[in-house]
Amino acid sequence: MNYRRYRRNPLPEIEQRKWPSKTIDAAPVWCSVDLRDGNQALMEPMAVEEKVEFFEMLVKLGFKEIEVGFPSSSQIEFDFIRQLVDRKLIPDDVWIQVATQCRPELIDRTLESIAGTKQAIVHIYANTSKLQRENVYKLSRDEIRIMAVNAAGRVRDFEKTFSGRIRLEYSPESFTETEQDYALEVCSAVIGAWEPDRNRKIIINLPATVENNTPNVFADRIEWMSERLACRDNVILSIHPHNDRGTAVAASELALMAGAQRIEGTLFGNGERTGNVDLLTIAYNMFAEGVDPKLNLEDIVAIRRTYENLCRMDVPQRHPYAGDLVFTAFSGGHQDAINKGFKAMQARGDGLWQVPYLPVDPADIGRIYEPIVRINSQSGKGGVAFIMETYHGFKLPKGMRKEFSDIIQAITEAEGEVDPDRIMWEFKRNYIDMKEPYHFKKAKMEDVPAAALDNFHTLAEIVYTDHGEEKTFNSRGNGPIDAVKTGIQKALDRKLKILDYSEHALGEGSNAQAAAYIHLMDTASGLITYGVGVSSSTTRASIRAIFSALNRMEVMKG
Repeated sequence: MNYRRYRRNPLPEIEQRKWPSKTIDAAPVWCSVDLRDGNQALMEPMAVEEKVEFFEMLVKLGFKEIEVGFPSSSQIEFDFIRQLVDRKLIPDDVWIQVATQCRPELIDRTLESIAGTKQAIVHIYANTSKLQRENVYKLSRDEIRIMAVNAAGRVRDFEKTFSGRIRLEYSPESFTETEQDYALEVCSAVIGAWEPDRNRKIIINLPATVENNTPNVFADRIEWMSERLACRDNVILSIHPHNDRGTAVAASELALMAGAQRIEGTLFGNGERTGNVDLLTIAYNMFAEGVDPKLNLEDIVAIRRTYENLCRMDVPQRHPYAGDLVFTAFSGGHQDAINKGFKAMQARGDGLWQVPYLPVDPADIGRIYEPIVRINSQSGKGGVAFIMETYHGFKLPKGMRKEFSDIIQAITEAEGEVDPDRIMWEFKRNYIDMKEPYHFKKAKMEDVPAAALDNFHTLAEIVYTDHGEEKTFNSRGNGPIDAVKTGIQKALDRKLKILDYSEHALGEGSNAQAAAYIHLMDTASGLITYGVGVSSSTTRASIRAIFSALNRMEVMKG
């Protein structure tokens, strides 16, 4: 790790920055370069029909500018563009974009590919960085500038005979490695050659061809250029960030604050090396702040599926918004906060999404609630309670959450992650179906007047089995639960105390069942546990819960 071999890239001289006080309040012009930058970076580039399918997906997503390839680079690139034109696959409101270096023969082949289109962006570029000027092209600053100006003139000559509309885009490749004054000089010269007006604007695209500095420095460069470009009102200032430092999204967002009006990138950040900026992440970030991204992004699952099938690339599990695990909480603290956040949001009823750890409602972007909470050994009582309520309808009492989560945690420590169905199976096994050695069979309840005026006692007749032998007891109490507890104490010679009781409906309507929870203590042994009962009758549900707790105590005794 010989860090002395490297040095910090030069910083632009900015005295007063305006962009730090700006916000992103509207969507930029989006330009997908998946079919050029993304496709050329694939181990197995897409065939023509696959590229057509990808193009149609981009149109469906709402992209109005789509770079469709580098037609002078290969026959398949040229043929694909001709397919789009000849099969009339380009909607009237979509601009296709074709890229070419500033060489006459390449420009001519590129212009040939768009014959018959209604509107097209011709993207010319030349590398302006000192490193490449001197070591790759061996051309001077003047020679690079003249080459760019001549290329713009060649496209302008073609425009005069073209039946559709042409918009010129110029990129000083490796802009972030180019001297500031020289980048401005070349861009201004190209603008002068094109002579844009408000009906015939030019795109000046400033690429971070290799991301080589922090996002704030990129924003500084964009603001510096934006304030100095000639004919600024007739220039659409565009950016094309790469992700070499892993900060392309941040750099893009700051650049939009600094004056950029348009952004080129790809779905999921595909592209050379570490890729281009991920347009979807930026768009969803806007969405999460209440800004309309002007793209149709309601189904991230479908977008991801098409992308992975055509590009043969996998979206990482932690990829923002699209990854399998990004709407998943394993941490117990996170799970508890999500659970409480959902309940608070429902209680507010104002329609605003505000849930801890979830910046957007997964359902708004085509995700489902299923993976929000997943239970492993790091999960806590909040996650288990969330699963039980969200998936299965059981609203566990606060005191019961730890008791049941301890059961689940023991399983996850031995087996790993458990799914909602397995959690419910354990809930039934440990509570609802806990019917031995004491199994409640039948109950008969009758209210009778007590000695005090307007007071009643409940007479209970309970049929149950004790280690398989059917028995009956009769008892009375100040209600069904108290009567059953009193009868069990006498029949089994126990000293029991009910610490808590709660119930709720499972589902809605006349056929809904009731779930009852009893927190029971054996005062002689000190054993304390919960029992759960389910029935269409709240009385039977509560009796089953008492027997459930009683049987759990037998298990606890060992």
